[in-house]
Amino acid sequence: MTLPAWVPTLVDAVYFIAAVLFIWGLKRMSSPRTARNGIVWAGAGMAAAIIATFFLPGMHNLGWMLGAIIVGVVVSWVVGRRVAMTAMPQMVALFNGMGGGAAAAIGAVELIKFNVAALAAGQAATAAALLPGADVLAPTLTPVELTLAFVGVLIGAVSFTGSLIAFAKLQGWMDRRFVFPLQRWVNLALFVATLVCGAMALAAAVHGQAFAWNWLVAFFVLALVVGVAMTLPIGGADMPVVISMYNAFTGLAVAFEGFVLQNEAMIIAGMVVGAAGTLLTQLMAKAMNRSLANVLFGNFGAGGGADQAQAIAGAMKPIDASDAAVMMAYAERVAIVPGYGMAVAQAQHKVWEFAKLLLERGVKVKFAIHPVAGRMPGHMNVLLAEAGVPYDLIADMDDINPEFPNTDVALVIGANDVVNPVARTDKGSPIYGMPILDVSKARNVIVIKRGRGTGFAGIENALFYADNTRMLYGDGQAAAGQLVTELKSLDT
Repeated sequence: MTLPAWVPTLVDAVYFIAAVLFIWGLKRMSSPRTARNGIVWAGAGMAAAIIATFFLPGMHNLGWMLGAIIVGVVVSWVVGRRVAMTAMPQMVALFNGMGGGAAAAIGAVELIKFNVAALAAGQAATAAALLPGADVLAPTLTPVELTLAFVGVLIGAVSFTGSLIAFAKLQGWMDRRFVFPLQRWVNLALFVATLVCGAMALAAAVHGQAFAWNWLVAFFVLALVVGVAMTLPIGGADMPVVISMYNAFTGLAVAFEGFVLQNEAMIIAGMVVGAAGTLLTQLMAKAMNRSLANVLFGNFGAGGGADQAQAIAGAMKPIDASDAAVMMAYAERVAIVPGYGMAVAQAQHKVWEFAKLLLERGVKVKFAIHPVAGRMPGHMNVLLAEAGVPYDLIADMDDINPEFPNTDVALVIGANDVVNPVARTDKGSPIYGMPILDVSKARNVIVIKRGRGTGFAGIENALFYADNTRMLYGDGQAAAGQLVTELKSLDT
């Protein structure tokens, strides 16, 4: 069917509107108050871009495209509805990996098309046998487009397999860290080998020759292996940074493949995601006072657990729920510090119920959030928003830290590494220099914890041994429920 001449212009106009909606949606997502609305606007932009794509000149396989969209929507809808909030980081890592894999697949298809078309120029019969219809696949990619296609495949493949490993680690299917001697050199060798294979194939293509299939296949495979090798040694405490980094990778891969396909929507969407992911990665790394290179190639959490436990003076001092409830009931200021343990216990609703009871008694309550608390950026904000905590009660680290010296009780539930004072005092600690919540400066600290183990980073927490700290042992939701019961009993 021949489309009117004005249709391509209309498609470009819709792409422009979609780009505006992407940027506006991202802007709205910068605040918890408007994030939901921002997601709707960005989703509307994506829907408009998808519909407009069906009207691009020369589009074919529309049935396959529509079928893929339907399957993707149904699967993502079902998964999104069923996934628990505690598993949200895993879902983000998995879906981000799918985006990277899709970008890599697009680049791979374009490279294969170019190869077959180049073969068709000299060996039409052979090319037709390899791929029917190869005569219409003229080798029109410029050297720049070829280079971008290779780079897009590399970045997308790394994001794909790296995100899958991150998902497996967060899901508990793999060890948090997997290290072996000379691992950095092995990873470097894999990366160099990938670049060599890509360069060999690219060099042949730039000179107008069909590049060797062996080099191309080796490039694809090694790019996937690099993603696995990069992520295996990274500890769980670094997952917020890793997820952000792979999100940026996916965006860049999509943008590069958008240049190859000359698709404005892909270019803009990819650049927006890539820029946002890059900035978020830098913010996460800064919040941990570490460089991205240190996250990828350092030994964070590799040791120090037992040695540090021996070096920390004092002992953990337990407290029961009734005493803890009384302490907070008659306090003037209480700061609640949530962490991943609260997410695992799904205790956010009980914690908010307890906080409301304190507020009714006239206690000033705030929730203190560390930028890398949880397993992804904003994890705690999402959980607290789900429980109905008002945004004006949620304070970021920089805002709440000056208030801790005047806080009567700091209630820590499930947080560990982000409140560990050795980050300020122990130069030998892997987390030394990382900005933390100054919980130790509060007059009293109550820590809800299931046991005496270390945090996800494997580092002993000196806060638990401090003179002003008491340990309320138990599951987060059960302990919060006990606090609610004890607080209610004070008024009977």
